[in-house]
Amino acid sequence: MNTGASSSSNRPQARYTQVKVSVDPKIAADFKNACATSGVSMAAELSSFMADYANSPIKRKAVPDYSTRRRRRTAIKAIIKELESMQIFEESVRDNMPENLQSSAAYDTAEEAVSSIEEAIDALCAVWMVP
Repeated sequence: MNTGASSSSNRPQARYTQVKVSVDPKIAADFKNACATSGVSMAAELSSFMADYANSPIKRKAVPDYSTRRRRRTAIKAIIKELESMQIFEESVRDNMPENLQSSAAYDTAEEAVSSIEEAIDALCAVWMVP
């Protein structure tokens, strides 16, 4: 472990300890992509995990960094992907309802959810010009 002062101007003047780990390359790549998609630094996520795991009183909440259009667009793409998954699920719920429930409030709610999610996806794609 190496101990040294932080060189980043965004960090408070404190001493940090460098922790080296070796992990499967796929896990490392997936973690890096997840952090980029969320707009958080890998160090912030690992620090937060370590604090939670150790029940440390020092818990830093990772704040997403949306400082660039690229980061915001990446986050919007992740939101759209999640909305698309929700839409598929709601369509499945609606389409698999028994016939006796197809004119019920539950069916109407599922239909409205599908429609609302689709509108949200269309609006985000239009504003952010996401294909």
